[in-house]
Amino acid sequence: MTTRLTLPRADGSTVAYDVRGDGGFAPPEAPLRSRVAFAAAHVVADPLAEQGPAHPTAIDWDATLAYRRHLWSHGLAVAEAMDTAQRGMGLDWAAARELIRLAAAEAKAAGGRIACGAGTDQLAPGPGVTLDDVVGAYEEQCAFVEASGSPVILMASRALAKCARGPEDYAAVYDRVLAQVAHPVILHWLGDMFDPALAGYWGSGDVDEAMNTCLDLIGRHEAKIDGIKISLLDASLEIAMRRRLPVGVRMYSGDDFHYPELIAGDDRGYSDALLGIFDAIAPAASAAIARLDAGDAEGYRAALEPTVALSRHIFQTPTFHYKTGIVFLAYLNGHQSHFRMVHGQESARSVVHLAKLLVLADRAGLVHDAERAAARMRPLLALAGVA
Repeated sequence: MTTRLTLPRADGSTVAYDVRGDGGFAPPEAPLRSRVAFAAAHVVADPLAEQGPAHPTAIDWDATLAYRRHLWSHGLAVAEAMDTAQRGMGLDWAAARELIRLAAAEAKAAGGRIACGAGTDQLAPGPGVTLDDVVGAYEEQCAFVEASGSPVILMASRALAKCARGPEDYAAVYDRVLAQVAHPVILHWLGDMFDPALAGYWGSGDVDEAMNTCLDLIGRHEAKIDGIKISLLDASLEIAMRRRLPVGVRMYSGDDFHYPELIAGDDRGYSDALLGIFDAIAPAASAAIARLDAGDAEGYRAALEPTVALSRHIFQTPTFHYKTGIVFLAYLNGHQSHFRMVHGQESARSVVHLAKLLVLADRAGLVHDAERAAARMRPLLALAGVA
């Protein structure tokens, strides 16, 4: 079977491309040691179910759990029920509960590491929502996650962003929630490029003031905080905050643009990882950290740096549609039988975007079977009228 494709370009022209499919990253021979690396995992939709806000969230649970086993096989931890799983963009709390329950049980059976997102998405933001309501919603979800046997990732709250009047309201809510968790949590600071409803999080549109509020909170609850993930796509801000964290509190990079240098670090520290892009580039991410474990900085860069162009493409504006590219690459690589998403989000990126994604993934060694990828790309091209 030929692996040559005719791919569309943004200017309306086409180009012939031969898919190489020479992804050769093997799973690590030993557990990864030098960095904690979470992949925020996507969900696989039920391709035959009705999808949309008027219908219950329909998930293919077998394929979804199989993908978690793929991530664990490469030595990565799974960050579950996060925005990569379309939390807040189709995955409602009812479906997230079932996802957390099943994935936590699967992690225990497989010996994989997991942490699960707890938020307030059972609470619709509105004028009647109070800080007490937000605290109650957080407490419900934290209790469920911990009862499942998983640590908590304390997700940013749209409801809190809507009803908080300033930094003191964020402090009051987080103080109360952190006082009742049984185990240390990972805080989650998601920038408005990922979710516009979170603009001004921590009570200020000034990022330095917001960071001070967050750091004050961490200082008050150091024993209850494993670390913080920030997703602001600004390496200098992450480094500045990392250097101000208390000893023992981890910085989990959520920067899908600058992760190689942030994870590598400098003579004053490094970031661990909690990244959506690690879902797509798991084999390369695992191989890179294994080389870092071995003291091979050059091998680390050789494995990870070619993935940056792919990640920047997947996370291009509007950034919150990055999930489409994550799922598309999983489809090309045979991890799911279809390219359908919860709430029809497969249509959020153009065929030109997806064609370039295929090329960038192939160049980074992340297309595993050239014939399969080409065969799966052709119907998509035909549907778009590309001969």
